[in-house]
Amino acid sequence: MSLVAGSGPLSSSRAGTLSLRGEAVDGPLVYVEPHARRVQALLGTTVVLDTERALLVHRQGAPLSYAFPADVVGDLPSAPVAEAPGHVGVPWDAVDAWVEEGRRLVHYPPNPYHRIDCRPTRRRLEVLVGDVVLVDTDDTVIVFETALAPRLYVHPRYVRTDLLRRTDTTSYCNYKGHATYWSAAAGDAVATDVGWSYADPPPEAEPLRDHLSFEGPGVSVRAELPAPGG
Repeated sequence: MSLVAGSGPLSSSRAGTLSLRGEAVDGPLVYVEPHARRVQALLGTTVVLDTERALLVHRQGAPLSYAFPADVVGDLPSAPVAEAPGHVGVPWDAVDAWVEEGRRLVHYPPNPYHRIDCRPTRRRLEVLVGDVVLVDTDDTVIVFETALAPRLYVHPRYVRTDLLRRTDTTSYCNYKGHATYWSAAAGDAVATDVGWSYADPPPEAEPLRDHLSFEGPGVSVRAELPAPGG
């Protein structure tokens, strides 16, 4: 599970309880662990930090972050991490790029407890724009992703792509990659940014390459998904 998201043990709505020798542990919680991956920071094309001794800091209510041995950060701005003596944090925007094991990161480190599982399925997905059918198929991919509700994706061959228009909207996910967004138009009905796809997902999300999912005002989505809670 993700430690800080959803019902994880460090989230604000954790499902279980934490105890130490029988006594309940409450209040803000922080979990620090070794991170046996090579982490690099770049200014331009120059590597200014390169270590395999980073720690991961899971802090309730905050994005996942790195803590580095103080002797590896050089002249980069830094601040001590109270929960990790001898280690410091470096602001994410203090460098031009962060790289972990060859993968350039955006926004925050990828969470080792975050899982994405993409499975071919026969669950039906129907999407309408006004009265026009945009998608109606049971040849779909279901995505189970930590802390998120399951979602169906569909190959473009099952989509009325003639009704789609690419927009300028983009987003990024460390687990699915850069998203392209699409509007749908049928007659007088126009729905903006109601579809999205991933043209170059990371290996764990490869089954989603170029597949589309839909949600938002202006479209009617009926997806055959597992009932919440089982």
